[in-house]
Amino acid sequence: MNWRTILASLKSRDMQKRLLVILGIVVIYRFLAHVPVPIAEPTELRAIIDNALNATQFGGFLNLLSGGALASLSIVLVGLSPYITASIITQLLTKAIPKLEELHRDGETGRRKINQWTRGLTLPLAVVQSIAFIFIIRETVLAGNTAVLSQSSPYEWIVAVTALTAGAMLMMWLGELATEQGVGNGISLLIFAGIISQLPTTLSTVYTSLITVDSPDQALQIFNWFTVSGINGLAFYVISIVGLIALSVLYLLVKINEAQRVLIINYAKRVQGNTNYGGVQSMLPVKLITAGVIPIIFAVAFLALPAFVGQALRATSSETWNGIGENLVRWFQTPQPGAFGFGDWTMFIYPLAYFILVVSFTYFYTGIVFNANEIAENLQKQGGFIENIRPGIQTEKYLRRTVTRLTLFGSVTLGLIAVLPFVFEYIFAQLGISAANLAIGGTGLLIVVSVALESLRQINSRALMVTYDQY
Repeated sequence: MNWRTILASLKSRDMQKRLLVILGIVVIYRFLAHVPVPIAEPTELRAIIDNALNATQFGGFLNLLSGGALASLSIVLVGLSPYITASIITQLLTKAIPKLEELHRDGETGRRKINQWTRGLTLPLAVVQSIAFIFIIRETVLAGNTAVLSQSSPYEWIVAVTALTAGAMLMMWLGELATEQGVGNGISLLIFAGIISQLPTTLSTVYTSLITVDSPDQALQIFNWFTVSGINGLAFYVISIVGLIALSVLYLLVKINEAQRVLIINYAKRVQGNTNYGGVQSMLPVKLITAGVIPIIFAVAFLALPAFVGQALRATSSETWNGIGENLVRWFQTPQPGAFGFGDWTMFIYPLAYFILVVSFTYFYTGIVFNANEIAENLQKQGGFIENIRPGIQTEKYLRRTVTRLTLFGSVTLGLIAVLPFVFEYIFAQLGISAANLAIGGTGLLIVVSVALESLRQINSRALMVTYDQY
């Protein structure tokens, strides 16, 4: 990262404009996160929802990802989830349907058509998720608050669904505007801003829970003789260990995000008239994790769906559907070891699914971002080749094999880092140490660090472009 170049680029009007666009969009997003849905009495409704969210980790997890919009019952409550889901669907269809893949290869025109279909698919998904959110809030969160329910007519619930749908479409527009007019991926930056706004509160809750020992008899009382600022010795050591592990994980995360393999490209010498061309070497960097932070965001968004569906089914009157909903909520919310019996295999469903999805989405998105066939064709047209590798199909196979091997190591490492907070939360629970929200804070911190690194890389690339004339 060339900080001198980045600082020099701040003198450019283009760079100033892009950074101001990002800042303005983030400010608008945080303002919208505090605009309540026009239903019932906002202050009373927020107090009831706060109490309901604090009762489950799943609610706190959704509130973290929505940037506090869930606690405020904001118009951007649904957020970017419909757009992310629509993007996953269209990208899967692009790989599955040859005509769509051909359209994707047509260049900017084809990609614009696919983006239009993604936006069109976002609208019905936003409507469905808005209805589901309102249904869950009405039947589950506010079930015991008849006074609040009596203030809301069916017309007001329709207005609420419309407001949530409009908020989701507005978030999609802000995300795309940030990508086009700003620096970096706008969707990731909005998620980053939402988590940053809630991360201090989440980390404070994690700290408070770590200094609470539920069962001192199980928790190695040998440390209790040591006290620091009123904190018992065990809690002091736990916080120190968690802090050291967090720093080590962040260091490892930075390393695997920045790691890359450099391929040397040779260009054959050509003679056109009296001028020689080629005969030089260049580098083709292949990142260890080409997909960046996208696999984590996709995995978290995808894992929220089963518990979300379970919440909706649990609110139905059917005993069968109610039982299915209970199981979905129990299996696919962030695991709480105390809620499971010792040796209960169901507590491993969420971490295992999280790991598998992170690995799968890393491979999936890498296949979209890194097109070995296109790179091999471009190298062949430009007279470039990798040493000891024949141009054309052999180069494509070599690039595909190299990326697959790098992605295997990178995706498994990223998946292990993602599930590490769940492992420590379970270990602490067995020692009698309350570690509630440790997994939530760990996932949020993982997304924040990954997005920050990717954004800095994009800013550095933009800085090199705007300061190119100086060299």
